[in-house]
Amino acid sequence: MQLSEQELIRREKLEKLRALGINPYPAALYPVNATSASIKSNYEEGKQVIVAGRLMSRRIQGKASFAELQDSSGRIQVYFNRDEICTGEDKSLYNDVYKKLLDIGDIIGIEGDLFTTQVGEKTIMVKKFTMLSKSLRPLPLPKKDAEGKVYDEFNDPELRYRQRYVDLVVNPKVKETFIKRTKITNSIREFYNDKGYLEVETPILQPIPGGATARPFLTHHNALNIPLYLRIANELYLKRLIVGGFDGVYEFSKDFRNEGMDRTHNPEFTVMELYVAYKDYNWMMDTTEKLLEKIAMDANGTTKVTVGKHEIEFKAPYARVPILEAIKIHTGIDVAGMPEDELRETAKKLGLEVDDTMGVGKLIDEIFGEKCEHHYIQPTFITDYPKEMSPLTKEHRDNPALTERFELMVNGKELANAYSELNDPIDQRERFEEQLKLSEKGDDEAMFIDQDFLRALEYGMPPTSGIGIGIDRLVMLMTNNASIQEVLFFPQMRPEKKPLQLSDNEKVIFDILKSEKKIELDALKNKADLSNKAWDKGIKGITKQQLAKIYKEGDVLFVEILK
Repeated sequence: MQLSEQELIRREKLEKLRALGINPYPAALYPVNATSASIKSNYEEGKQVIVAGRLMSRRIQGKASFAELQDSSGRIQVYFNRDEICTGEDKSLYNDVYKKLLDIGDIIGIEGDLFTTQVGEKTIMVKKFTMLSKSLRPLPLPKKDAEGKVYDEFNDPELRYRQRYVDLVVNPKVKETFIKRTKITNSIREFYNDKGYLEVETPILQPIPGGATARPFLTHHNALNIPLYLRIANELYLKRLIVGGFDGVYEFSKDFRNEGMDRTHNPEFTVMELYVAYKDYNWMMDTTEKLLEKIAMDANGTTKVTVGKHEIEFKAPYARVPILEAIKIHTGIDVAGMPEDELRETAKKLGLEVDDTMGVGKLIDEIFGEKCEHHYIQPTFITDYPKEMSPLTKEHRDNPALTERFELMVNGKELANAYSELNDPIDQRERFEEQLKLSEKGDDEAMFIDQDFLRALEYGMPPTSGIGIGIDRLVMLMTNNASIQEVLFFPQMRPEKKPLQLSDNEKVIFDILKSEKKIELDALKNKADLSNKAWDKGIKGITKQQLAKIYKEGDVLFVEILK
């Protein structure tokens, strides 16, 4: 492992601390009794406090130093005075340990008294400090110039998501997003618990990936010698609990879908699913409006939420628009009752990419998704989906070609999906068999037939309404974030690129190429100023690692950087 100059210096300081008998990573409990926030909100001049956190800045002025300590609730100023810390003749704790061996990013404990500076800053007068954890890497802290402009910010998304631990330390707003995420999930729990619904857990490893149409992740259980799937939804297990006699159950479910990634999709995501007996989708729409009003108030103190350039109002009631009517409004085409072949041609005329594996349900879904969805910025219930789109949904009481289903659209994206649940076991079996036909046509997202779930329905499931709410997307809305990666602590990432391993000669050549991009071979050799042997080895190494290519233009050889 190659270390930077700063990392080497910090390791040297680590050894010097140990040589002084100071353990840089002590095991004992440190008796913290205050935080930066609690000190500021309940300030008492002269009060003794014990705090701990990271050293984030300091201004050393001989025998005294002002510094900032950052803990879980914010930052507070601390004042180091040599004679307060070192009351005897030996001043090495301040002169050597504090001034020379501590670094920005180190975690320290402080015991001291509160006082207010001449400019009114609430501050801790340090009486004693303790090393709790030596930081061996420098933090990428932003800097301000004389005009107040900020530069060197840690804002590259690739680095921020990959090193979330650093992101949380140096970008306080990131922590605020995740605190708000917890407020949102707590708000949902409070709403459902007050209604007497039971929070439950269901299997993540499933023998059949049921409850949704999606491509699953497949694994293998060695002891049982069977394939297992990471769940794509928990719906069928929660309905089994309704069969078993619970009137209302909900679960915050980690689901997994082996599909593409973009700013609103991650292969691992969180959904809250709720199922309540003796209810229908009309009741669920009313309940969802009340829930979202509460969440907005609990998270932001208002039902109006700014999302990008839009102000979204979560106060009830929300518009309710049948999906076929929405398609007619936004395309001018009535697709109700249209046969599959005609529907496929219609989709093609609308400029959509479709294929023969797509049935009526997927074709309508594609048309709505591409031509209608983005129009619904304010919360809108899109209702009454065709039966082919909804294999787990009860047939519409007024139109047997439709189902009692809604999707909640907000800011042009689906936020929730809900049904009057299908509880007729014979109808459910026929729907599963239709899905099997789609699978045989090549649709790798079609549902499996879950024989045990059908058996459960045959024992009788009461009329039930269910809903799934995408928690990640909900948090995106409530925190005004445009990317799902911003609301996941550790989003899925591509494998980290390995740092280039270059010899000294290769590095000389590559550094020239980085600035020149493209250069004549002879000019590159002259600029590198290496011996013939060193040049030959260096240029061969660069091209072998596919960092550059050599090619001919006319009679001249050129070298061009590739990375």
